[in-house]
Amino acid sequence: MPEVRLVGPAGEQIGVVRIEAALRLAQEADLDLVEVAPNSKPPVVKIMDYGKFKYEAAQKAKEARRNQANTVLKEVRFRLKIDEHDYETKRKRAEGFLKTGDKVKAMILFRGREQSRPEQGVRLLKKFAEDVAEFGTVESSPKVDGRNMVMVVAPHRNKSDVKTEQNAVRAANKQAAREAKGGHPAAEAPVAETPVSE
Repeated sequence: MPEVRLVGPAGEQIGVVRIEAALRLAQEADLDLVEVAPNSKPPVVKIMDYGKFKYEAAQKAKEARRNQANTVLKEVRFRLKIDEHDYETKRKRAEGFLKTGDKVKAMILFRGREQSRPEQGVRLLKKFAEDVAEFGTVESSPKVDGRNMVMVVAPHRNKSDVKTEQNAVRAANKQAAREAKGGHPAAEAPVAETPVSE
């Protein structure tokens, strides 16, 4: 008669038993007998609530899908003769992209005779890489691409980590709001809404 390795409802190892004994224990506990590792020798079965198991598995899959994020390649374009203010604006935009876990493609558009001075483009892109080094690292060095020069900067943190962190902050904020509504005496008079000066 076939034997199985039985795991109890609380995760405790019961050991190798005959299949009828495992089925009987599951019926006595008013639970299901679920095969969790069919390829093991002997197969591993667990006494559990199958409906609850299916629901939890679906929830985990849904959470994994929500946290899965695709890294996007965002583009920031420069001219070789860019003024300081425009440069700062582009740098800040690139930092924002890197903070949210997206890659940044920094591109210099050469005009006319500027193409004969690629070293100036390399210098500008290296300065840009140093300025955003806190948020990302150079993934591909500056290289000429037609009439342009391109460099890719990858974020230090990947998109799914950023998303997980954002979800945690959101959940904490919701929890704090719920507790504030809960009727605690301290939460009845919100301090932040009272004007400090008229």
